[in-house]
Amino acid sequence: MSTADLPYVLAVVGAGPRGVGVLERLGANAAELLRGRRLVVHLVDPFPAGPGRVWRYEQSPLLRMNSMPEDVTVFTDDTVRIEGPIQPGPSLIEWARQVREGTLDAEVDDSLRAELGALERDHFPTRRLQSAYLAWFHRKILAELPDGIEVVEHRTRAVRLEDGEPQTLWLEDRAEPLEVDAVLFTVGHLDAEPDEREAELAGFAVRHGLAYYPAGYTADVDYSAIPPGETVLVRGFGLAFVDLMLLLTEGRGGRFEEQACGGLKYHPSGAEPVLHIGSRRGVPYHAKIGYRLRGKPAQLPRFFDAYAIERLCAAPGPIDFRRDVWPLISKELAWAYYSELFTAHPERVRMDFAVFADAFADAAPGELDALVAKAVPAPDDRLDLDRLDRPMAGAEFGTAEEYGKELREYVEADLSRRADAEYSADLGAFTALLSVMGQLPALVQTGRLDAVSQLSDLDGWFLGFFSYFASGPPPRRLEELLALQEAGLVSFLGAETLVSADEERRAFVASGASFPGETEARTLVEARLPEPSITRASDVLLRQLRDSGALGEESVLDAVTGERLLAGRIHTRVSDGRMLDGDGRPHPRRFALGPHTSARSAGAFTRPRTNALPFRQNDRVAREILKLTWP
Repeated sequence: MSTADLPYVLAVVGAGPRGVGVLERLGANAAELLRGRRLVVHLVDPFPAGPGRVWRYEQSPLLRMNSMPEDVTVFTDDTVRIEGPIQPGPSLIEWARQVREGTLDAEVDDSLRAELGALERDHFPTRRLQSAYLAWFHRKILAELPDGIEVVEHRTRAVRLEDGEPQTLWLEDRAEPLEVDAVLFTVGHLDAEPDEREAELAGFAVRHGLAYYPAGYTADVDYSAIPPGETVLVRGFGLAFVDLMLLLTEGRGGRFEEQACGGLKYHPSGAEPVLHIGSRRGVPYHAKIGYRLRGKPAQLPRFFDAYAIERLCAAPGPIDFRRDVWPLISKELAWAYYSELFTAHPERVRMDFAVFADAFADAAPGELDALVAKAVPAPDDRLDLDRLDRPMAGAEFGTAEEYGKELREYVEADLSRRADAEYSADLGAFTALLSVMGQLPALVQTGRLDAVSQLSDLDGWFLGFFSYFASGPPPRRLEELLALQEAGLVSFLGAETLVSADEERRAFVASGASFPGETEARTLVEARLPEPSITRASDVLLRQLRDSGALGEESVLDAVTGERLLAGRIHTRVSDGRMLDGDGRPHPRRFALGPHTSARSAGAFTRPRTNALPFRQNDRVAREILKLTWP
């Protein structure tokens, strides 16, 4: 029997939205590239294929998406620049409408019927409703695969992979390994063992009978041991905190009530702890924007595009993110912001847009402030990225109560601004941020970024800024935060929060830069996901590959010391998703996609009509895999 007569076998480790998205691309490209050979795809995941772990149905109904259903799709459209064919399909809101109208057959649990019936384009659905959408997507892809592709699902974990012809992949509940020709890892965010500091805090907690919860996916952590009334220090003010807040309050029987005068009132159950929250910024992530662009959409990217990256790379020496890249990004954000301001709100500017646009394009970074001051009279209409990034920087208050009042006013102002289309320029900046994220993998691929700058500025500060500005919670979550503060169940630790393990007091002690004083507690929660780290990966398969040298951790070269610094991510070749081993060599038949790879794609869902990067990556890798089937 010739090779062409044998099926080509692919294992996809991780069957969530990304893994099934690649399966869709395999089917879409099969007519061109499969060339009559059979392809067998093994989907390996202990969680349901389609939703995967994060979007599985079996989680609290209190947990919601931080995206509106009109902004979520799993289907390509004619804006996506790929080699493979476009196969359009419904966004989440279109799917919901079609299910309601009976024009689309989908299995929806009875517990979701009321939500499905009331869903509007600007709501924030539960994760369980998104789970139903993803499960339907998976079923649709399976039903529409061409005859040459067979899918076998394994609701278990992959635990070992050995190289060879074919490769052998061991599963947790199967005595004999799978023999596979190629492997694709779509594992999403990586769980990690505690880092050195977390291990110290955990040891301190054990010695003194305290409770410490290291970084982890909130929905998977058991917080039931936290007693009612307990003082809890919470480090982190992002989406993980929002989930924690809900699970420890409404999830324990409390109730939010709409007030006639506006806002919410919280009625405690008596089972809640008292949360003291702090972070570097000292403020929660911005609420999601609730309006649409009103002006002429800016053509993006404009200033941070492929040509700008080429120019950066043409200069000698390493590229510093803050010095060389951030000015281009900030100009991109400002361009989209002011394009929306001028075209949607011309009554608030003093210059013709064409004149402004020409002057803006020619202006050096240091000249933009003067141009904006001349053209935009109201300071509230000007984009101040430094202030936006650190709103409490330098602000000092006499007491925690004074800071709490200031933070409350800050959140109320944020809620008002994010709900008022008069500030639609903010949405312009948001769209530019999405465009920038699509360009970053090309910059990283050049290998020209200074090592320290890449780790601290790109992977640290900038990606954190993106999440803070563009990936915040639904507005209601911040209204609930204010209600919990009013009920005395939440207080704030201020900016630049520090937590220490005090041996004398046998307690965790928190302080911040915003006001004097300290807060003691017997419980400390890290409200965040683990940082990407192949070194500390808790997944047994990734550890095995790492220890054998078959899986490399992305590293960057320090131009000053010549030392290679680890970036924590699965090392992949950005151009085609191929995994690199410990010596930097690409494996011809192993691939990886996701936010914790060198490609650094966002973990959020793709928005319709945005030429979304994940679709482009999925198509590229699917085509590479299909080409491997050729004899």
